[in-house]
Formats: sequence, structure tokens, C-alpha cells
Amino acid sequence: MLRRHPEKQYLSLIKHIIKNGEREKGRNGYTKTIIGANMRYSLNDNKIPFITTKKLAWKSCLKELLWFINGETDNTLLQKQGVKIWNGNASKEFLQSRNLFKYEENDLGPIYGYQWRNFNKPYKNKKKHNIEKHLIKFIGKGKNNIDQLQNIIDCINDPEKRSSRRLVMTAWNPCQLDQMALPPCHIVSQFHILGSKLSCSMYQRSGDVGLGIPFNIASYSFLTILLAHHCGLEPGEFIHYIGNAHIYEEHEEVLEKQLLREPKEFPKCFINKKYFDIENYKFEDFVIKDYYHHPKIDMKMIA
Repeated sequence: MLRRHPEKQYLSLIKHIIKNGEREKGRNGYTKTIIGANMRYSLNDNKIPFITTKKLAWKSCLKELLWFINGETDNTLLQKQGVKIWNGNASKEFLQSRNLFKYEENDLGPIYGYQWRNFNKPYKNKKKHNIEKHLIKFIGKGKNNIDQLQNIIDCINDPEKRSSRRLVMTAWNPCQLDQMALPPCHIVSQFHILGSKLSCSMYQRSGDVGLGIPFNIASYSFLTILLAHHCGLEPGEFIHYIGNAHIYEEHEEVLEKQLLREPKEFPKCFINKKYFDIENYKFEDFVIKDYYHHPKIDMKMIA
């Protein structure tokens, strides 16, 4: 019996939305939408689920994840690495559309990584945040600072806590949503240890299936693999739940062509160093082997 390729889950989701999704007008254009979807991907044997029916910009994905892990809010740090994925939400015009008139261009506010490492800490601007980040290296974090990611690492490393069903990290902070350039789409992740394997389940309130979802799958798979490596475990699974799964009308035609492509084997991910602090990992520490894929498909990012 032939094993069904795990990427078929993603392709089936595209097909289902195009065929059965309800057309609606949203904040930024027309979409076809369904409510509720889920997929699961094995991370065994160092496999990482990069979409293969088109070329995935995995380097940008990994650089963004490491930027999250460091609690950054400054888009210029990504731009210097050639990463453009936040540019549409970092322009002065877009920030003003969010009533963020006091922010400079490329100040994204207390988004994902800030909430992961500094949940609900008062935020003024990226300059003040960058100064505080440097000071923390010398004086440490305050008692009231909630570092969700480090708390999860500490629990995983504690034999009495690692089986907890409370290893949850959230980016959704209602107190600071109006200070963010964009409210988070992937909002809560939960980590699970069974035996010697670490798995992650993630809930995403809103998913751009054509462009964003492949990035999200890769990003949280990278995160799970990294945490497993950092804590001396093996990666298990990434389980993905999507609340509102939609396809923009501008993406439909090229996605129809993508559906005609047959998936290839997923590549493998290795991390060649281990550090004491999670924020010390660098892009160069990750090695991706055997990523074979179909040609790139261009899709416009709709901010």
C-alpha cells in the first residue's frame, strides 16, 4: 500500500476551498473561505514539511522565526537580511491606517516575538525596546516580565513539569492588539512530550492558504525541531489548526496550476550547534538537505 504524501493534505485544502468556499468581501479584498481545517505533519527522522509543489522561501521563514525568538519588533533587522515579508505592514501609510501615528516606519509594535518573550510588558517604540534589550543582558529581566518561551523551555527541562498539559504560548494579547502593526494570525501554540519526542499543536485564527500557510507550517516545524534539539529531545509532530482558512481571488488561478503538480519527498533539517540560551541560535546553525521542489509560483502578498 502506497503511503499518502503528507503534502496532499495541503493540496486537498486548496481544492476544497476553491470548490466549496464561500465568496466574501473582507478587510483587504475578496476571498473564498471555509471555517475550520486541520493538518498534521511528522517531523520524525529529521524531516521538515517544506511545500514542494512550489519553491518555499524557507530562508526568509527561518530568519523571521529567529527574529521572533529574539523578541524583535524592528522590521529593519529583517530588511538587512534581505527579508521583505513584513514590508507591506511596516510602511508609514499602513501604520497610520492602524492609527499608529507615533511609530516610525518599520516599527511593528508588540507583535509575535515581543509577546513570546515580554508578554504584556508596556511598549512605547522600537528604539526604547532595543535599548531595553541590551540592558537586559547586563541587569537581567524584571520579576514581572513574562517570558513565555523561556518558561516552556524550563518546564521541558524539568522532569516534574515536562508532562504538563499547560505548555502553552500565546501571541494574542487583547490588551495590546491596538499597538500592533497587525494582530497575530497564528495565536497560540501548545507543546507536548510523549516518550522522548516533542510535538507542537498550533491554532491559527486566520490563514492565507495560498501564500501564508506554507510559511506557517515551516515556521512552527522549525520551532519544534529547534526546541527539541535545545532540550535534548527528538521532534515528533506539528499539528496545525486553522479557524478561518481562505484563498484570495488573486491567487486562485495560480493555485489551480499548483494542484496539477505531484509532491516530492520532504527535505531534512539538522542543527549543528547547541547553545545555553535559545536566542543565540543563528541562521548558519541550520542545515537543510535534499530540498527538491517544483518551480517558484509568484503570488502577491495582500497586507
